[in-house]
Amino acid sequence: MTVLYTDISELVTNDPTHGDGDPLGIIADAALVVDGSEILWVGRRADAPDADDRVRCADTSVIPGFVDSHSHLVFAGERSEEFAARMSGRPYGAGGIASTVAATRAADDATLLAGVQRLADELHRAGVTTFECKSGYGLTVDDEARSLRIAGAVTDETTFLGAHVVPAEFRDNRAAYVDLVAGPMLQACAPHARWVDVFCDRGAFDVDETRHILDSGMAAGLIPRLHAGQLGPSAGIRLAVELGAASVDHCTYATDDDVEALAGAAGTTVATLLPGAEFSTRARYPDAKRLIDAGATVALATDCNPGSSFTTSMPFCIAVAVRDMNFTPAQALWAATAGGAAALRRSDIGVIAVGRRADFVRLDAPSYLHLAYRPGVPLVADIVKAGQHLPHSYNNVESRS
Repeated sequence: MTVLYTDISELVTNDPTHGDGDPLGIIADAALVVDGSEILWVGRRADAPDADDRVRCADTSVIPGFVDSHSHLVFAGERSEEFAARMSGRPYGAGGIASTVAATRAADDATLLAGVQRLADELHRAGVTTFECKSGYGLTVDDEARSLRIAGAVTDETTFLGAHVVPAEFRDNRAAYVDLVAGPMLQACAPHARWVDVFCDRGAFDVDETRHILDSGMAAGLIPRLHAGQLGPSAGIRLAVELGAASVDHCTYATDDDVEALAGAAGTTVATLLPGAEFSTRARYPDAKRLIDAGATVALATDCNPGSSFTTSMPFCIAVAVRDMNFTPAQALWAATAGGAAALRRSDIGVIAVGRRADFVRLDAPSYLHLAYRPGVPLVADIVKAGQHLPHSYNNVESRS
């Protein structure tokens, strides 16, 4: 059955063939037709073909569904006291992960699954139609494997992050833990993951350890991605480029050489920026303009996790990115949609175009600019994923069958 979505005041397509070559490909007074799970037609409302059903969008803005390419949803417990202490002046370090590891190991599968489903629902309500989810709070062979199985209940974009930190029981034998991650843990987790990731930063893993783990993951058929440059300058950014990683995430302390390397790898390695982490840790914000002007491909993601960025709101991340990271509103929206799709190496999402998956969001606003202009206001009115309406349902469908 075909559905015509009409009365769209502003349709952001991310298809530069529309809108005089603007990357957002905006069509004014627009419409689109969905056939099952795919987009069948996009264009001006006056030119729209007929369809079985019609949905009137109340002269509001429609944008591609957000693509969140970096999240950590499988965990137990919370760290609000740590957050409060940090807001009182205590600096952030990776050590706080240990408390979440203890709680996650102690939790049963039902508890972890309920938590993942709750956060996935929050992401959907905030307009996210595709998201990645990492392991990394189990740090044993069995706990990492079950984390990925649980993540797989809510997304196909699962990432093995056994190299999140070195757990307490291996504190005096780092090499043994690296060998465990690159060996038995990887073997148990690879069947449940698409990606392999390492936290390459102060207090986590160095470049040599990171290379060994990523090489092992690639040999097992996983695609590399990387945390680097969050807590200080890191050679991990250039390692990600060297290995052809899909993304390198944080990049807060990217050097001029790092930026040049990312620009040279545009289209292969995406620089994913995570404004929620800087917001929640009072760290310096990376300069998106510096990366974009150099020619790097840039994505925005929530980094939802219990310690350093406990948010599922991509609109919030867009607002912070515009306010504090030197994104324009247009660049931030592109990074949160098409940029996230690039970081997941997906061509079927992040763009509203013929043949792409029908993932889009109707905003209760006349323009996407309101995402940054009205921070904190719940502007996501309706969500369509693969042609199906998610939590909010349109109430103005006219059946024509």
